[in-house]
Formats: sequence, C-alpha cells, structure tokens
Amino acid sequence: MSTITLNNDIQMPMLGFGTFLIGGAECEESVLTALRSGYRIIDTAEAYENEEAVGNAIVKSGIPRKELFLVTKVNFRSYENTRETVEASLKKLKTSYLDLVLLHWPFGNYYAAWRELEKLYQEGKIRAIGVSNFDPDRLIDLIEFNKVTPAVNQIETHLLCQRREEHEWLEKYRVQHMAYAPLGQGKKNEMFEHPALVEIAKAHGKTAAQVALRFLMQNGVVVIPKSVHAKRIKENFDLLDFELSTDEMARLVEMDTAAPIIGNPEDPAMVESAMKW
Repeated sequence: MSTITLNNDIQMPMLGFGTFLIGGAECEESVLTALRSGYRIIDTAEAYENEEAVGNAIVKSGIPRKELFLVTKVNFRSYENTRETVEASLKKLKTSYLDLVLLHWPFGNYYAAWRELEKLYQEGKIRAIGVSNFDPDRLIDLIEFNKVTPAVNQIETHLLCQRREEHEWLEKYRVQHMAYAPLGQGKKNEMFEHPALVEIAKAHGKTAAQVALRFLMQNGVVVIPKSVHAKRIKENFDLLDFELSTDEMARLVEMDTAAPIIGNPEDPAMVESAMKW
C-alpha cells in the first residue's frame, strides 16, 4: 500500500475505507470485508453512530492494532465536550489510541474543541489531529492562532469537484488533502458515464470507479471509498497495478465542475443538513 507522510512525520495509507451511512451488522460486515481485502485506514465519526460496529469488526479481523490507521471525528454538537467524546470513541472502537481525530465541521466553538484535541495529541491519545469541511480561510485562521497545524483536511473531493484551488492551499500549509465521497456520492452515475472516464477505464481494463480513485491518488489525495458490496469493496482496493498517463490525467481534469454536492459549509442547505446530525 502506498503511504504518505503527514506534517508530524506519521505515515498514513493513501487508500482507506469509509463508513458514512453504514450501520449495525451491515457496517460490521463491510468493515470486516474491507480489512480482509487489505484496507488499513478505517474512517468513521461520532455522527455516523457506527463506531461500535467498526470496533467489533476490528476485533474480529484479528489484525494487530499497530497495522491499522483509525480515523474518527468529533461532531460539532460535541465541541464543548471534546475530551469526553474522544474517550467515548476510544471505548467504542476498543482501542487505547486513535491515529487521527478530526473536527467534523467549522461550526460552533471549534476553537475550544481544537485546543482540547491539541491536549489529547500531546498526551499521546491521538497520533494526529485535523479537520473536515474547512474552507481555506477557516483553515488558515485555525493554523495562525493555534499551536498545532492540522495534519489533514477531509473534504468532499471527486472528479466532478476536484478542489484544485483548495489543494494548492493545503499543499502550501502542509495539510494533507483527504477525500470523502471520492466516487461522487449522489451523482456517481453521471460521473461514471462521462465519455473520457469510460474510454480511459476501458483502455486500462479497469472500472470507471477504479480510474476515478486512481486519479485522486496520483494527485496526492488520500481516498476513502465506501460500499456495502463485497465485490466493489475489493475492486476499489485494486488500484496499484496501473497508472494514468499525463494525457489521461489532463482529460480527467476537464471533468471538474468545482461544485460540491454535500460538503460546502457556506451553503445554507448543506448547513441545515449537517444540523440534523
């Protein structure tokens, strides 16, 4: 598995498994399938209400904890109780430490939450801390007025919303770009039917989804695709035996509409949706 070095020298795999909107026994089975297929990042969140299922799958897998990279997020409704929330996540995930904890949205008192994460990081309970859904202005402000620079910003990123401008800012401040919904959640069919993507996938003997994920990885973006289907879980991991050419990468760049589907904290509709969590 390809890895990337975070700004605190921690190694992070480039490919992981997402668990948004997967719960209960289905989540447990999907995570177990992912782990057995070779995934080592498992991404969850307090708001997903599936941390316990993820923890159960990890135990059942028998994979040594040190080989895994566990990511969870503190929901903005819990920012005043960040320490208690992280401790609850540790218990549900059945682990003594977390590899990465993110602040889920730039809402509420995220400054207080960040400073508590800094303390937990210094105590060794978390190996790296970061944010999710932070636009560049919020991210830079957080960096300038706090001690620890976020190691990661997890934002919606896929072929239809490539976040090229945001990516430049993240590189400048040495914050790792991590993509959620890398297969274009909500508009995946439109994406997968694009002529350029279909043609490139055919040329490599790969699925459109595999090419979409490979494109992001070649741009230095960590991806966490999700699925509840064993075949697709395995297919989404099979990305390391081919490489897109410079010309193919350029053709896929042209698919970018620069319009987030679900991850724009400045969009009132998206904010309202997040408030329901």
